[in-house]
Amino acid sequence: MSDCIFCAIVAGTAPAQIIDSDERTIAFLDINPATPGHTLVIPRRHHTDLLEIDDVDLAACTSAARRLALRIEDRLDAEGFNLINACRPVAWQTVFHFHIHLIPRYSDDALKLPWVPRAGDPAEIARVADLLGDPAAADGE
Repeated sequence: MSDCIFCAIVAGTAPAQIIDSDERTIAFLDINPATPGHTLVIPRRHHTDLLEIDDVDLAACTSAARRLALRIEDRLDAEGFNLINACRPVAWQTVFHFHIHLIPRYSDDALKLPWVPRAGDPAEIARVADLLGDPAAADGE
């Protein structure tokens, strides 16, 4: 897409600190890093979001994220990782080219995620499970 900054990075017409690439993916450092080593992993082909990306490119991005997590753990001494994907504006997506944020975590980093886990209502959880459940899985198929 001509107006997509990530497509421009893939094409080499926009600057990026690329740290990894293969035939399906490119990974580069985020210009607004949450922690040192914060990386974006994208497919070379344009896909708008998680609901639009094909399974092959999604798997390639996930594999690349894992490969980079191992490298970041080794070279930057990261102690953990968050993988974050924002799908659509209500979920904070601002660049409409599928991407995974690979955010290294360190015991002394200041990053705080906006969600604080709290116990849910068991009846509501059961209601949603009924709506989302796969009847075939319940039958053991």
